[in-house]
Amino acid sequence: MDIATLEAEADTLVLPLFDEATALDLGTILVGLAKEARLPVVVNIRTPDRVLFHAALPGSAPLNDLWARRKSNTALLFQTASLLAGLRNRAKGEGVQHHGLDPAHYADHGGAVPIRVAGTGVVAVATVSGLPQAEDHALVVRAIRQFMAG
Repeated sequence: MDIATLEAEADTLVLPLFDEATALDLGTILVGLAKEARLPVVVNIRTPDRVLFHAALPGSAPLNDLWARRKSNTALLFQTASLLAGLRNRAKGEGVQHHGLDPAHYADHGGAVPIRVAGTGVVAVATVSGLPQAEDHALVVRAIRQFMAG
């Protein structure tokens, strides 16, 4: 994936609303997709101040929880997918430290996709950790698209 593709993709991932019920439905879709493929991942959906959904599937590890939190922090701060933030940083030869961020709390690796609401902006983030970063990102996007399709 490249920067332009990810920027265009973000424009298509806009929900009409988002609340706790939405988080549960989206999380259930994510877990279903991961279970079907037997993926050893952690799924996390959160707002800046609270976790709305969290699941650790068989084969995932405590480290995946930490990665999910770090990637989510990055997506919420930059208001963009963590994969896109990482590609932008690497294109400039930078990392999260360049922005004064502690790598213990922020990671610009793929897997965290902001939840955007029409007319509002980013209100939450859906994150997967446990696969290579592009696959983490793709799983979240697939789930959001499936949710949007109803």
